[in-house]
Amino acid sequence: MQKRRLGKSDLEFAPIAFGGNVFGWTADEATSHKLLDAFVDAGFSFVDTADVYSRWAEGHTGGESEAVIGSWLRKDPAKRGKVLIATKCGMEMPNFGTGLSRAHIVKSVDASLKRLNTDRIDLFQSHQDDKATPQEETLSTYDELVKAGKLRAIGASNFEAPRLAEAAKISKEKGLPAYVSLQPHYNLVERALFEGPLEDECLKEGLGVIPYWSLASGFLTGKYRSESDLGKSVRGPRGVKKYLNDKGFAVLKAVDDAAKKHNASNTTVALAWLLQRKAVTAPIVSATNLGQLKDLLAAPALKLAPESVAAIDKASAPA
Repeated sequence: MQKRRLGKSDLEFAPIAFGGNVFGWTADEATSHKLLDAFVDAGFSFVDTADVYSRWAEGHTGGESEAVIGSWLRKDPAKRGKVLIATKCGMEMPNFGTGLSRAHIVKSVDASLKRLNTDRIDLFQSHQDDKATPQEETLSTYDELVKAGKLRAIGASNFEAPRLAEAAKISKEKGLPAYVSLQPHYNLVERALFEGPLEDECLKEGLGVIPYWSLASGFLTGKYRSESDLGKSVRGPRGVKKYLNDKGFAVLKAVDDAAKKHNASNTTVALAWLLQRKAVTAPIVSATNLGQLKDLLAAPALKLAPESVAAIDKASAPA
């Protein structure tokens, strides 16, 4: 399988990123381990998580996902050489802190390393912008941690284009590590969130793009076609209802048609569309069972016909 390089970093991987937000939440530890095994055995390696996963679940405080990955690595330490681990800090961790100050980043990196049961993080990301902390302080801290061998590369998530541009300028002028990637909210029903200035900035600076919510919380799988379908998943009601409208159904029809034409699932088609975007390195996707995982991993091999791309583009074009 052809690998892709993440921006200007030395990180290369088959172009699907496994979203670890489900680990220890909708996928228990045993299931998560099976999914990780299947993911790696299929030739994939990039696993994305964050310190706050899954603090939104009842009784959780954050760190659950990282701990599951750590227990998986503890069972077979040789697996560490087969995966690239990406995590993040910056969102509020209860009784721990928030933001991108030097003190919080240093503390967060050490906590993540411990939970992940590893001595290095391949991609460490600023989970959200922190306008209260000078970007030079954040980037200088990452410089120290890269030199210490704790981090290999750094990325940003949920940043706006001007702030990304400012960070790139500081990195160049001060000789500090530069963000090599952006993790934005981007999919067929949320194109306007990324396309435009943000995408232009990523292309200009050569940032690898690893979009989250690539399947619009499951809407693009075709599983949710009416409000009565929202009970099919714990995640359904959180973000799908807003897509149950004429625009959403038009996008779904275009994806349905392409899926029939290519004898593929809606999931595979929606991800294949993202993979043909110039800026995108790999979509981040989650699975809670092996059947779902199979459809996700089929996306890099699917080359959509030009007429399918055109029809999907027309239905999903931002207003």
